[in-house]
Amino acid sequence: MIVTIFRSRLRPDNQEAYQKTAARMDELAHQMPGFISIKTFNAPDGERVSIVEFESEETHNAWRRHPEHQEAQRLGRKLFYSEFKIQVCKLERAYGMPS
Repeated sequence: MIVTIFRSRLRPDNQEAYQKTAARMDELAHQMPGFISIKTFNAPDGERVSIVEFESEETHNAWRRHPEHQEAQRLGRKLFYSEFKIQVCKLERAYGMPS
């Protein structure tokens, strides 16, 4: 499994365009082969953290290279984010306690 941690802060302007783009990216990600999940959290200081999971490096890279996703990345750099940091991780182990 590949886990991407996307930390960001939004610029105050272009919110409507951001929301539209984010909704489309969520819809598109859910359609990608190998997609497992995405969860986004907002911290009190304004930082946002999204955790995205894909089955494999190949399916993750297909998402990374998708033309619509690449355009969203370009818009993010230009219009939406004041800062961001991306960490891509290979899962070593996972365990938990089922409900």
